[in-house]
Amino acid sequence: MVTEENVRNALKAVKYPGYSRDIVSFGIVKQVALQGGAVSVVMSVTTANPEVSSQIKAESERVLMAVSGVQSAHVEVQQPAAPPAGAAAQSPWAQQNRVPGIRRVVAVASGKGGVGKSTVSVNLACALQRSGAKVGLLDCDIYGPSIPLMMGVHQKPAISPEDKMVPLSNYGVKLMSIGFLLEGDQPVIWRGPMIVKTIQQFFTAVDWGELDILLVDLPPGTGDAQLSLCQTVPLDGGVIVTTPQEASLGVVRKGLAMFQKVNVPILGLVENMSYFTTPAGERVEIFGHGGGRAEADRQGIPFLGEVPIFVEVREGGDRGVPVVTAAPEKPAGQVFIKIAEVIRQKLL
Repeated sequence: MVTEENVRNALKAVKYPGYSRDIVSFGIVKQVALQGGAVSVVMSVTTANPEVSSQIKAESERVLMAVSGVQSAHVEVQQPAAPPAGAAAQSPWAQQNRVPGIRRVVAVASGKGGVGKSTVSVNLACALQRSGAKVGLLDCDIYGPSIPLMMGVHQKPAISPEDKMVPLSNYGVKLMSIGFLLEGDQPVIWRGPMIVKTIQQFFTAVDWGELDILLVDLPPGTGDAQLSLCQTVPLDGGVIVTTPQEASLGVVRKGLAMFQKVNVPILGLVENMSYFTTPAGERVEIFGHGGGRAEADRQGIPFLGEVPIFVEVREGGDRGVPVVTAAPEKPAGQVFIKIAEVIRQKLL
């Protein structure tokens, strides 16, 4: 019997034209309908180029017909109408612009707070830098910036001769955060438009130089910061961070849906705080276990790995020395290094 999982797995063999990434991870597969041996799939692309749609349709139908039990396959690829000559595009993503010098922009997101998203961000940034990549880390959590603390940087950025802010740097990673611009514990009490403007300036008014990857640490949820980021620059991927418990997984689905609606490829899901090992060697699953992997399988996205609760990770974040930098050879450091290597292979 043909299942939706069979269909999605088969479609992973279809590459988006011009990319090495498959159409499932790009998030363009929207609906799968099954009736006996008949399979119907609806996809949506943002390009108005008919050749792209035609190629995706033909290749998708070809691989689906090779699935055991499939007797007929129909793929509909929806695309925006080409605007009239001289007309301005009406898409909210029409103002996206690549930042010169930055090869890839990757967002690290979570559906809710308290899952360790910033901890994952700083350690992935340091791990990618250790692998030889030129890495930047942008803290887009305007209300609760934590990158300055976790990366051990508290200075104010200098201004270049071109009147751009020069990112601060530590452990070989270029850094920018609203926390660098505030005095002490000064709170940010802003409305949405000010957040939008600030995030735009983090790209247009910062001299990032040459980067292989810019990681963007997003605030939890699907609000102004997330929408502003998606409208400002085209994202090359999204990493979702969750904990094993259902309360976290429930809102993960909203984060996934957000990325899929704006056609951001999902690089994968990280399960943080997976379990704790006592000094006596007993494994304690404080928040349950396996929920992240199960959710990734359910959504048809890659599972990047489990991050257990390590005391060294918390200590490193509090001291401003990420565990990947302080102890890369220990299990706490190795888990982030392995996840970073998977991301690197997908992007570079």
